[in-house]
Amino acid sequence: MKRRLLILAAALLASAPAWAGVPAAYAPLVLQPQQVDGHPVFDLRPALERARREGRRLYVYLGAHDCVFCKRYERFLEQHAAELAPEFTRLGWLIVDLRSSLALGTTRLWLQSGERALPYPEFQRALGDERARQLVYPSVWLLDGQARPLMPMPAGAGTFETVSEQLEILRLEQ
Repeated sequence: MKRRLLILAAALLASAPAWAGVPAAYAPLVLQPQQVDGHPVFDLRPALERARREGRRLYVYLGAHDCVFCKRYERFLEQHAAELAPEFTRLGWLIVDLRSSLALGTTRLWLQSGERALPYPEFQRALGDERARQLVYPSVWLLDGQARPLMPMPAGAGTFETVSEQLEILRLEQ
């Protein structure tokens, strides 16, 4: 019986669609959380170092493999890659794709951009982000190489529905 369950579980996992995240056409830097002191931490320091070295800015995307609104945004990016991917590059954006899950709440999700990792609400406050009270998927932060926010960003469903809206964000137009 155990063996049948293991075989069934393996078959289900093998047939499950892989989570795509930000499409490859955008050359995202994909970050998986690392377990540190019993909680998952997204370490942004290598991305920040790369942004400084290359004179680029960070477009940090927090998506969840089980979030329908994240999948909707990722489909939008895929459908408009020919128009948008070159603009991300031309305007100097390095896309950082944080791969998460809806199961990670505000107390379990930690991010690190400096000396120490911070839980999500503290990370948001450190950035001066008004969304500190709640974790919303998808979320995007626009940061310079010093992890300073470049523009306040909306979060959640309906945020990036058209190419023109996405281009306004990339151009830092408010």
